[in-house]
Amino acid sequence: EFVLLGFNHSLKIQQFLFMIFFIVYLMTCLGNITILITIMTDYHLHTPMYFFLAKLALTDITESSLNTPILLLGLLSQNKTVPFKECILHMFFFPFIGGAHIFLLAVMAGDRYVAIHKPLQYLTIMNRKVCVGLVAGSWAGGFIHSATQIALLLPLPYCGPNTLDNFHCDVPQVLKVACIDTYLTELLMVSNGGLLLIIIIFVLLLISYTVILVKIRRQVTKGKHKALSTCIAQIMAISITFIPGIFIYARPFKTFELDKVASIFFTVLVPVLNPMVYTLRNTKMKKAIRRV
Repeated sequence: EFVLLGFNHSLKIQQFLFMIFFIVYLMTCLGNITILITIMTDYHLHTPMYFFLAKLALTDITESSLNTPILLLGLLSQNKTVPFKECILHMFFFPFIGGAHIFLLAVMAGDRYVAIHKPLQYLTIMNRKVCVGLVAGSWAGGFIHSATQIALLLPLPYCGPNTLDNFHCDVPQVLKVACIDTYLTELLMVSNGGLLLIIIIFVLLLISYTVILVKIRRQVTKGKHKALSTCIAQIMAISITFIPGIFIYARPFKTFELDKVASIFFTVLVPVLNPMVYTLRNTKMKKAIRRV
């Protein structure tokens, strides 16, 4: 089994943090479930962009439900032990959902690109079959990413220290407690999770949104403000998702004081920020929520 250190603060501070993160979790579920119900029930939102947004909200709910309850339980106790198999299972589902989330953000960028560059052919290109295929491909990409990491972790021997300096089982901490030199495995992990999945996709997304914004400013006349608002919202969403992920996974797995803070932001706060970004800056979504 592994021992999760979590937070080593006084009981009052931990109780205060428990209340804060419990409220955050409720807001995450409420916000994303509201988005799901609104998109499903309002026919005005039955378009590819909102179809992908609904799937993004689903990944936010599942990712938060995977990590936040563990954080809350850890705040109620000094040390929390996790069986080895349960820890491995968590490390499979967390990158699986997180990877699907990242690929969905890339799909949404592609959707905006087609909408701006091919407005007349948009609904023909982004038909129902294509949209479902892109979502399925996102989940398949997340599965491959997660399965690769677990395949690298499982063969390692774990016979020494069993203390993880985090509130949940995560690849960097588990890799550190293996009983052999893990330099090569660490290199493969950083390449698979940090360099390939996070940095490269993040850079490509920033480039694609830059091209879209230039196109909007130069050529779009009708609905220019709406298109700009949508793209800016999606840039904000990818930034709050990718920057903490780059800090955690796109570097050698060494311990830094901000690791735990970045991990909380990446796993607990990002899922509650996404619905705020997409609803507060989206007039059509706000009107649809009022109607529902």
